[in-house]
Amino acid sequence: MSNTASRYAVWMILLAAAGTFALTMGTRQTMGLFLSDVNSATGLGIANISLAFAFGQLWWGLTQPFAGAFADRVGAGRVLLIGVSLVALGTILTPLMTSTAGLVFAIGVLAAGGAGMAGPSVLMAATTRMLPAERRGMATGIVNAGGSFGQFIMAPVAAGLTAALGWMTSMQVLGLIVLLALPAAWVLRGNSSAAATSAPAGVAGGPAPAREGTRAAITRALADPSYRLLACGFFVCGFHVAFLATHLPNVVAMCGLPPSVSAWSLGLLGLFNIVGSLTMGWAVGRWRMKSLLSLVYAARAVAVLVFLLSPKTATTMLIFAAVMGLTYLSTVPPTAGLVAKFFGPANMATLFGIVMLSHQIGGFTGAWLGGKVFTMTGSYDTIWIIDILLAVGAALVHMPIKEAALPPKVQPA
Repeated sequence: MSNTASRYAVWMILLAAAGTFALTMGTRQTMGLFLSDVNSATGLGIANISLAFAFGQLWWGLTQPFAGAFADRVGAGRVLLIGVSLVALGTILTPLMTSTAGLVFAIGVLAAGGAGMAGPSVLMAATTRMLPAERRGMATGIVNAGGSFGQFIMAPVAAGLTAALGWMTSMQVLGLIVLLALPAAWVLRGNSSAAATSAPAGVAGGPAPAREGTRAAITRALADPSYRLLACGFFVCGFHVAFLATHLPNVVAMCGLPPSVSAWSLGLLGLFNIVGSLTMGWAVGRWRMKSLLSLVYAARAVAVLVFLLSPKTATTMLIFAAVMGLTYLSTVPPTAGLVAKFFGPANMATLFGIVMLSHQIGGFTGAWLGGKVFTMTGSYDTIWIIDILLAVGAALVHMPIKEAALPPKVQPA
């Protein structure tokens, strides 16, 4: 956005982006609450239902590079209109599905595909183009916090609706609530098609040629080792996030704790992720982003290890959810920030969408493998150990990334 634009317009756009992410992400991240109900109603088994959730994670990622490329060309508004509508339709249809294929279609294709079209690659690209480089970190933090706020609100809402109306009606009401994001498509119309400046000098990928085509930008990014390492690290984030979103309610149930603990655990994940996202948005302008990412992944490994060694009480579960919330999606602002820093905002939606695809391949693995391991062993201990090892690997893989040093002092504009 130009320097002459009003502060009111900037906040309207940020509110539209964050609000959209709140409704789509909040709805998707509460689906784990319905896992047991869907299993009881269909008799398909946890592994088969987990496959539908896992496919949703993968499809959410697969749609984002294409949605990003489309938004880069024609603007975010049309993409968001279609995406929000598909999320609502898929969520409403899910309770009517009685087969694995039907659940894959409703959860994995419609709802997840729509959420990918109205996801972070499109929303964050729209905000990074509007603001100077020194403000982009906080902008992405605000948008990311919107998704977390949605999870914090929607999990207790879903639990309350289920208690009052039953799980089928509850899920369909959530689908209707998503439609509240439709006005954001009008607010954000055209922002992603605005001309963008080239990447600044000194980034890992070098300055981007003016008006670089999508194919050329992708080729240049994939040839950059730092971009590939960033995508590898984001795979681990997806594994971790999808496993928690899908299986944490069942982890709570296996500990003999009531369903209310499941809802509040998911809610606390969202609440504390708001803190983590905003803190990270502030931090990316003050420390190197690759170092922040290594710190977040290392913190995850320590938190999961402590959880495994602790008694599984309601207090332990809620504290664990709060701690994990601080690191849950706080990886997004520095990851998006590195993509913008490496290659500039011109093809941001496309290039960040590819990194998000890696995230969601990890998400597919985490959601599916969690169900598979539980079916085979009757517990989640093995998957927790895998999660720890992956988090340690992600902390290490960010260290070789070539990131230009920050200026000696960064002053807000």
